[in-house]
Amino acid sequence: MVGDGRVTTTSLVVATGGKSIPKMGATGFAYDVARQFGLKLTDTRPALVPLTFEPGALEKLTPLAGVSTNAVVSRGKTRFEEALLFTHRGLSGPAILQISSYWREGDPITVDLLPGEDALDFFRAARQSAPKQHLQTALAERLPKRLAQLVGDNINQPGMIGDFSDKKLTAAADAVNRWTLKPVGSEGYRTAEVTLGGIDTADLDAKTLMARTVPGLFFVGEAVDVTGWLGGYNFQWAWASGYAAGQVA
Repeated sequence: MVGDGRVTTTSLVVATGGKSIPKMGATGFAYDVARQFGLKLTDTRPALVPLTFEPGALEKLTPLAGVSTNAVVSRGKTRFEEALLFTHRGLSGPAILQISSYWREGDPITVDLLPGEDALDFFRAARQSAPKQHLQTALAERLPKRLAQLVGDNINQPGMIGDFSDKKLTAAADAVNRWTLKPVGSEGYRTAEVTLGGIDTADLDAKTLMARTVPGLFFVGEAVDVTGWLGGYNFQWAWASGYAAGQVA
């Protein structure tokens, strides 16, 4: 029903998006329509979204709120090298938003704070050139000072770097190149840029986006189980899929 009357049509294109950013009016309406006509759906979840941490871990990260650095963030074999941003709720920035589409609750993520550089080689060079400096001081040459201090606290190796054995330097390097963190969740649909999952593409014609079992019914854009990286890919999918459906609807 639309207003006080019923609308009859031979074609209907559902372009109502996913669940992301409900304050802008996002709902699961497209999914309800798909279910009504017997189409399959894959599980939905927030994607391209900041990650959050349990109170103990968050207490250590909160003092870094506003600090940003380039990093490689990985989950399994998937990795992204982009900016990492510390927030009052946890971690954000392009690298985190990208990996959030591949992360699942219970999974750790790994952060390389010196992309393209072997931290062990860096520490050995620092031990040779300035043996009386502390580890945090050496790291501050490459990282924001507050972040260098946190990493140094995590490593918990007091004293001058000139006194560090190779074994200690190797442990410190691992903490820099392979810093392991375990998020407990995300900020959810409230801030997620896209919705992962949705209407199963197997139930839609690949060229027209029409439901295979319901002639004249089309689903496009974020309502469909197609999710891209940052960089305009999701906008492009919305426009391209809408155009494809519009040509035949």
